[in-house]
Amino acid sequence: MTDLPIQHTSAFSNIKRHYFATPLNSAITVLLAAFTAWILWGFFNWAFLEAIWGYGKNEECRAHEHGACWSFVATRWRIVLFGLYPFEEQWRSALACIVMLIVAILSCVPVFWNAKRLPVLWMVGFATFYILMRGGVFGLTPVVERDWGGLSLTVFIFASVCLLGMPLSIIFALLRRSELPWIARTMALVIDVIRSLPLLAIMFTFAIVLPFVLPGWAIGDKLYRVIVGYAIFFACYQAEIIRGGIQAIPSGQEEAAKALGMGYWHRIGYIVLPQAFRNALPPTINQFVITFKETSLVTIIGFFDILASGRAAAGTADWSFATIEMYVFVGLLFFVFVFSLSRYGAYLERRMSLNSR
Repeated sequence: MTDLPIQHTSAFSNIKRHYFATPLNSAITVLLAAFTAWILWGFFNWAFLEAIWGYGKNEECRAHEHGACWSFVATRWRIVLFGLYPFEEQWRSALACIVMLIVAILSCVPVFWNAKRLPVLWMVGFATFYILMRGGVFGLTPVVERDWGGLSLTVFIFASVCLLGMPLSIIFALLRRSELPWIARTMALVIDVIRSLPLLAIMFTFAIVLPFVLPGWAIGDKLYRVIVGYAIFFACYQAEIIRGGIQAIPSGQEEAAKALGMGYWHRIGYIVLPQAFRNALPPTINQFVITFKETSLVTIIGFFDILASGRAAAGTADWSFATIEMYVFVGLLFFVFVFSLSRYGAYLERRMSLNSR
């Protein structure tokens, strides 16, 4: 009971010391607090108090210009989430996204933190996602990739890039630290060249330029070419992250493993990579966040991802005034995913730091 006043006094003293130490600091604090409160109140008034809710109230929204028109979301959310996907089959797109959400949640359960279980979980989940989206089996109507769109296309691109890019990044990192100089230097050149190029240039190269130099049987669909290019870009960045995690491991551990007679792959699988991923966890989470956000770049080369679907939903004459609401809604979807991933990354860091003690 006697600790509470001391804690409150300490907290009050810290606030006073950091924000009200001098008259100038006090004035700046008050002004910034007032400005922040004014911004927050304006947003709250626009988003909730003056907002218009309900289905199909576009005329009412046109007449009332002071608040948000969330009627746009209630009326056009299917286009934002599913894009060009056939209306009567949109339940498949929704179910596919739910499957990947369940896979992501199960990936957070410690029982799946295994080099064998986690890849199997993601491959099974991704295969289920693809079957639901593509159809053609189990009585599902075929839906070609050019008719995909919205949130499901964004999730598909992100999951595909991660599934292809993560194994590639491990291979690239191991090749980069090879004991054979010509392998290590060649891999270093490849990684540095790709990392020096903007992602959009790589996407354009794989989408537009590559078909001119490939034989007809190897061209494939533009979507898959872009995913391969994005996965290589992701792998090059992630390879450097993993290599940094490997360099943080004391060299004596691998030397001791060699002295015990452990083979190369046993040393890599049981000693090097587990510690490397632990050391590289914060930048790895950051790389996943960046990868998810940069999926929106595919809209520039003609894919109907969630951002393009949102622009299409607000691009009609009836809802052309709701552009801000569209961007807020799409931004909220991105925020939910990115914030959840960052919080989970922080939880993993705390858990691993406790286990290492």
